[in-house]
Amino acid sequence: MKHWMIMSLVLLFSTFNLMAEPVASSAAPAKDKFYLFLLVGQSNMAGRGFVEAQDKVANPRVLTLTKDGKWVSAVDPIHFDKKEAGCGLGRTFGILVAEKNHDVTVGLIPCACGGSPISTWVPGGYHNQTKSHPYDDAIKRARQAMAEGTLKGILWHQGEGDCGVENSKKYEARLMELIQRFRTELNAPDVPVIIGQLGQLKPWGVGARNVNQALSDVAAKTKNGAFVKSDALTCNPDKIHFNATSQREFGHRYFAAWLKVAEPKK
Repeated sequence: MKHWMIMSLVLLFSTFNLMAEPVASSAAPAKDKFYLFLLVGQSNMAGRGFVEAQDKVANPRVLTLTKDGKWVSAVDPIHFDKKEAGCGLGRTFGILVAEKNHDVTVGLIPCACGGSPISTWVPGGYHNQTKSHPYDDAIKRARQAMAEGTLKGILWHQGEGDCGVENSKKYEARLMELIQRFRTELNAPDVPVIIGQLGQLKPWGVGARNVNQALSDVAAKTKNGAFVKSDALTCNPDKIHFNATSQREFGHRYFAAWLKVAEPKK
């Protein structure tokens, strides 16, 4: 009886570890059944929600590309831009795509950089806070992933770093150029681009209003583009970052927007 109890505890502990830690993928899916999503922007795409137990449960068909280029189960935090990385919208989004498409595996490509203005999302651009080249790194990681899978969407949330009045006036043109560069360099001219609204976490000034309008306008002008509203989403105590509950909700909203452009009703 004692031996049976010990073995049961060992099995329970092992199961808990599998739920709580990322696990390397062993079986590679077919390329057309491996749906890839590029996650780009700044900290609210990277995620700063406080991670809870539900965010650590692995799904065998939702993977993420690690910093060193390995596919593992997508448990938060999937980003690695800063030590504050936490619960983001990507994991929820990926789970919903997998649930909708039972024969595919989802691969998330986390590339967001906390604090990065859009001016660093250009070839050769450097972001000092993360000691990284946001655009160049995203292209490199996307190409690596696309050797194994098919790019099905680009998820963008950024703009807080461009809310100065002068920068905000340039934002629409810069974002349009960025989307075109992504599509050209990744040879994905029609890939859906899902753009999230700035957080409505504190009153907006003129610059924030300009950026928010630009985000909406770019989504409307972009083929297979969609705009995701942030209405009623709430924040961490810092009044800057969406909390975990709102990040999961944002993941649902991004998925609904992606579904409309990726799988339109006939």
